[in-house]
Amino acid sequence: MLFYCDSLTDYKRLKTREVSVGDLLLGNFHPIRIQTMTTTDTMDTLATVEQSIRCIEAGAELVRITAPSKNEAENLLNIKNLLHQRGYKTPLVADIHFTPNAAEIAARIVEKVRVNPGNYVDKKKFQQIDYTDAEYAEEIERIYERFTPLVKICKEYGTAMRIGTNHGSLSDRIMSRYGDTPMGMVESAMEFLRIARLESYHNIVLSMKASNPLVMVQAYRLLVQTMVNEFGEAYPLHLGVTEAGDGEDGRIKSAIGIGTLMEDGLGDTIRVSLTEDPEFEVPVCKDLVKRYEDRKSLIANSKTEIPSIQQVPYSPFEYKRRETHAISNIGNHQVPVVVANFMEVENITPVDLQTIGYTYDEPSDKWTIHDGAADYIYTGDRTISFALPGTLKVICDFETWKQAPDKEKYYPFFLNTDYLKHSDRSPLMNFISIDANSPQASELIQGIRKDRSAVPCIWSTHPHAMASSRRFVMELMSQGITCPVIVSVQSYDATIDEQLIHFSTESGALFLEGMGDGIWLLNDPSKIQNNKVSGRTYLETKNNHQFINNTSFSILQATRTRISKTEYISCPSCGRTLFDLQETTAKIRSVTHHLKGVKIAIMGCIVNGPGEMADADFGYVGSGPGKITLYKGKDIIKRNVDSAVAVEELIGLLKEYGAWIDKPETQNAKPEII
Repeated sequence: MLFYCDSLTDYKRLKTREVSVGDLLLGNFHPIRIQTMTTTDTMDTLATVEQSIRCIEAGAELVRITAPSKNEAENLLNIKNLLHQRGYKTPLVADIHFTPNAAEIAARIVEKVRVNPGNYVDKKKFQQIDYTDAEYAEEIERIYERFTPLVKICKEYGTAMRIGTNHGSLSDRIMSRYGDTPMGMVESAMEFLRIARLESYHNIVLSMKASNPLVMVQAYRLLVQTMVNEFGEAYPLHLGVTEAGDGEDGRIKSAIGIGTLMEDGLGDTIRVSLTEDPEFEVPVCKDLVKRYEDRKSLIANSKTEIPSIQQVPYSPFEYKRRETHAISNIGNHQVPVVVANFMEVENITPVDLQTIGYTYDEPSDKWTIHDGAADYIYTGDRTISFALPGTLKVICDFETWKQAPDKEKYYPFFLNTDYLKHSDRSPLMNFISIDANSPQASELIQGIRKDRSAVPCIWSTHPHAMASSRRFVMELMSQGITCPVIVSVQSYDATIDEQLIHFSTESGALFLEGMGDGIWLLNDPSKIQNNKVSGRTYLETKNNHQFINNTSFSILQATRTRISKTEYISCPSCGRTLFDLQETTAKIRSVTHHLKGVKIAIMGCIVNGPGEMADADFGYVGSGPGKITLYKGKDIIKRNVDSAVAVEELIGLLKEYGAWIDKPETQNAKPEII
């Protein structure tokens, strides 16, 4: 096995053990299964059944229900029976955290139980404990004694189990030895998996969830490598980014994490965790899975083959940005740039630039530049007739560039080998569109080898486009070529959701590998349709530039390569949630979304905080009916705040710790005089 998958160039699903969840089979090359989780009170049998039915009819193949105590675990029988009476036999999954006795009850009722090794036996008090090897072994023995009864029950009843590690809920014991790392996540799950194997129990699925897609991807890769090295086989993987949030940002973050792994053939079941009603998660899962259903046959019918990799020039288990030299504001350690595509616009006006983050005030002759403002604009065969804001530069076709009045502001764009045919290039910067799948790709690599002004814009016509583009960048790395690279993705998908997933998966995967110095997304706006399933309102076609620009910055934000806005780590809600999560998230967002770079966690209950929000700067956590606990990092600052004033108290906390700024008159903007 190569690292964590069979091939980095040829799409192959990872072979995993076959697991049965009731009558549903997953792993061992069975179809990738779709699941979601209810948000109702588990003790409300009818509401839980009706919501489960909505999820099933939307396409969920498994439905997870929280069982925080013995009462909820016992009521799973009533829920299951009523579902069966209504003709629904979809397997149910009990979600367990702190209560082993509830897990043991649920395992006799439903088809699968999920346990979190970080809090199933251990408790999290954020204490650093120095264990000797003997003391650590004693702790493992304690886990064995407490966990084995559940394993035996699952084995007796034919119940499946998910060992679900979450980045934010690693136990103090794991944190003390491994730290807050992907390897700590892996070892947390492996301890439980080893115990199950000692009992000859193998009906197991594993997950490595985190709110940060980079941590999540690295953890899953390490898990596969560890299982194969230790056992000679891999168990099925449940993929998901936890607390992804809502709307476009939630979909983008989920697609980047889940899609990056699926691109390399990992994943047997997926759940997209959105702060929305659970049935709205299912269409996103469907769009993700659909991308890989025909991937193998499309590759087989392709006329070209991605060259195999002899030696991988980077580690897929740790983030390190590819070493590049700087060309103007692109490359080296500068944040990735964003390119806006205006090729189809006949006559570009100052008003058009509002969609990409620039607002012009004619009376004062001033531009306002927003945090999400594009860095470059591609105009094709046109120049721009008005004075541009100082930070915006123009990419145009070579012949147009030759006539451009300002060679400091305009830069030429070449299509593939056209670059090699011209010697009168810009001495400053030259953009080159390179299809990584073209026969001329190798020739172009040699052509740009010694050109310190070359900026390749990499894309691919190969059905396995991300792997093709990644292979091209790896060749640059192997040959010591340090030119900065613009990651370019074209989508012709019919819906906004499909385009979000396409863009996020193909470009996001490369940014997680440290391979991007810029992003350039293109689509066909005439084909975009609204997704009627979720009932969400999307940008109209006429605002396509705004959609593309927002998506570009959201992808960079989700990959933590360029921060341009507030980040929300918001759990998807469940039966444990102690307040209206969707309404509260919207309220907090409305008053804090101008706080660039601040990470705010909004958690429905203590299960998802403070551990699950370990990556956040501030936390808003349900602690009881109508009560909120506010955190600074992992530390409790205020307990039992009345929910009616909790948002105002959160703002006070932000001010107290210097994270608050007043909203500018034009939000997220700074004026520039030209």
